[in-house]
This record gives sequence, structure tokens and C-alpha cells, in this order.
Amino acid sequence: MEAHLRRCIVAGPCSAESERQTLETARALTGKINVFRAGIWKPRTRPSDFEGVGAKALPWLAKVKQETGISVATEVANAGHVERCLAHGLDVVWIGARTTVSPFAVQEIADALRGTKQKIWVKNPVNPDLALWLGAVERLERADLTPWVIHRGFSVYHKGPYRNAPQWQLALEFRRLRPDIPMLCDPSHICGKRELISAVAQHALDLQMDGLMVEVHPRPHEALSDPAQQLTPDAFLALLEILVFRRPHPDSFEFDAAIAEHRKHIDRIDEELTQLLCERLRVVEKVAELKRRHAVTAFQLERWDELIHKRTVQAGTLGLDVEFLTDVYKLIHEAALERQSRLMNSETVAK
Repeated sequence: MEAHLRRCIVAGPCSAESERQTLETARALTGKINVFRAGIWKPRTRPSDFEGVGAKALPWLAKVKQETGISVATEVANAGHVERCLAHGLDVVWIGARTTVSPFAVQEIADALRGTKQKIWVKNPVNPDLALWLGAVERLERADLTPWVIHRGFSVYHKGPYRNAPQWQLALEFRRLRPDIPMLCDPSHICGKRELISAVAQHALDLQMDGLMVEVHPRPHEALSDPAQQLTPDAFLALLEILVFRRPHPDSFEFDAAIAEHRKHIDRIDEELTQLLCERLRVVEKVAELKRRHAVTAFQLERWDELIHKRTVQAGTLGLDVEFLTDVYKLIHEAALERQSRLMNSETVAK
């Protein structure tokens, strides 16, 4: 990946609300960003919510480009949006999370862009479905386009402190499968709160993401959409000052030798963990046979509570993150229950 891709900074308001607000924001960001973003068609959950000013904002974005020289970008959701953006010379269009979930909509956009050299970005789908995200990219590639992707988090039942759960493992799996595609991170939509953006943005950069898309508004408290997650221009520029853009591969023999030794140690521990997990599942099979013979349910609430309590106490004693260990044991317990249920019912199924 070229070095400049690792420094792509995209910023601008969630919505272009007026020509004055759009230009004011762009002027404040001139010289500090690579692409100016502003939504003009806003897919909202409720029809009474602000859904953007529409095509009348396209001349405002064209004026931003003409006056500041910054490339401009907006979200599109159908072929009509694409045609209007092409007519006004927008540099980038992106497919939003609500549109990525629809293969029909993505195909319509791909067909509308076929034969152009338009830059196109694809946000991850609202739901944590890696195949949908990959499928959207593949539809665009079949139209001879070269998409980038944007990680903006996922809507899940347990969101924790975030508006959209980061689920970094899905973004990293996308990168493993498609290392050729640049990935930006949208910490504004992940966080939903401006005070969380700094830490998430830095974490994204530490995971070798190729840049950031951050929402910036001159007066966030007056914003017509997503006021809580937008930064002022001053706050955004201060963020850029504290972010650390680290190198993925240092040019140091000492580093290479030291990290290789640590990785050998990690590999040995991982081998032991894998062997212990296999041993645990063998014991689970013995438990399943006992439960089957005595007609006892696979799930035992008291045992699950006891297990979690013991392990979280141990985690606290060892200085291990309790939430992390709980998540690990939830996965282990789920696998154990699935194994028990399959073994306990295998005889019934055979009959």
C-alpha cells in the first residue's frame, strides 16, 4: 500500500445544510484534509427526520472544490443520485451502510457507474455480515470500478458505549481477505459521541487502516443530523495534532529479532491453549453422556453462574480484563453446549 493511502483524511459535516455552512466548514479544513465529505441525501429511520437538502446542495460542493481545491464526496443510494453527482463533477461517491445491505441497490449503482473512472467507496452494511460487504465490492469491481471501503461499525443488540459496535475482527477479516483494497475508518459513526472519537481513531490507525472519515460542523449543537458525534473544526484540527501515524514495518534488525522471539513465545502459548481446549471438549463429551443417561438438560444455569463467577474473580486477581474473559468464556460455553446437545440427541436423531 502506498504511503499516501495511509494518510487519507476525510472530513466535513454529516449534512450539507446550507451553502454558507458547507463553505464555512470547507474553508476551516483547507490544507488539512484530502477529501471534503457532506451528505445531501440522508436515509433516515423515520420519515419525519431530516433527510438532507438533496440535489440543490451539489452546486455547493462544486463551489467547495472550485474555491479550496479539495476533492469532494457525498453518499449515493440509487442511479439517479449517481447521475447527478457525475454531472456536477464530484470526485468521490460512497455507498452508505443502509444501502450496502441491498444487492439490488448496489447493482443499480454499479451499473450507473459502469464505464466511468469515478472513485467509489463502500461502507460496511448495518448488520455484521462480511459476505454482504465483500459482495458489494465485487459488484462494483465487475463494473470495472476500483472501490475503497469504510469501516463504520455495526448495529448489534449489545452496543456497549458505542452507537455502532466496532467489531474490529470483521474489519480485520475483510483486510485479510482483500488486502488490496484501502480501508478508511469512520469513528464518528462508530462512536456516536464526540468524546470517544479520539481513542477510536487512534485504534483504527494502529490497526493499519488507511485513513479516517470524521464528521465536522462549525456549530455541532445546531446540526440538523447527528449533532452529538460531530466535532468543531478546531476540535478536529486538535485531533489531527495528537494522532500518531505509525509505520506498519519498521526498518530495524533489532526490532525484527526481538519481535520474532516474542512471537515464538506466543505461538507456544497458543499451541498449549489449543490443546487445553481440545481436552476441555473431551471432558464435555463425558459430561454429555452422563446427562443423556440421567435425562438432564444440557444447560445448567447454576453451573454457568458458578463458572463465570470463578473465572471473573480469577481475572480480577490476575489483572485481566473481566469483560474480555467473559466474552471468551461465552464462546467456550456456547461451543460446549452445542457439543453436548449434539451428542445427547444423536441417538434420538438416529432413531
